[in-house]
Amino acid sequence: MVMQYLQGAIADLRTLIDYTKQDIESIKLAKHDEIFERNPKKDALIKEFETKKSLISQEMLALKNNNPQKEIKDLIDSRTQELFDEMSQALKELKKLNSSYAQIVFAVSEFFTSLMDKLIPKEAQTYGDKKSTPKSSINLLQIKA
Repeated sequence: MVMQYLQGAIADLRTLIDYTKQDIESIKLAKHDEIFERNPKKDALIKEFETKKSLISQEMLALKNNNPQKEIKDLIDSRTQELFDEMSQALKELKKLNSSYAQIVFAVSEFFTSLMDKLIPKEAQTYGDKKSTPKSSINLLQIKA
């Protein structure tokens, strides 16, 4: 059972890696709708991965409890160890891609924030500042008789 769970978890990670690569390309091309369309799929995959990871932990714990005198490495075969290594590598790759994606998202966010600040300037007001409206607004509100 552990091997099946590991294979499923690795498949989930590979799909998440593919989606993240697609997200990076989409954000570079400003295709934000594509990113938002993938989000529910990614959320579902993350939940599936977490379930499989939990099942792997349960299986490994049961294996260890049934053989308390042995080390885990002695309880699993070489193919299972290879799958654990493969899962570890996939997790590292996903982490690296997510880090790159986060940097791009942050840069885009900063760009839009600075653009909005240039289009709609914010007047700095300090605590206790008696003027509550900008001067330009006061001129618009004056009524001349």
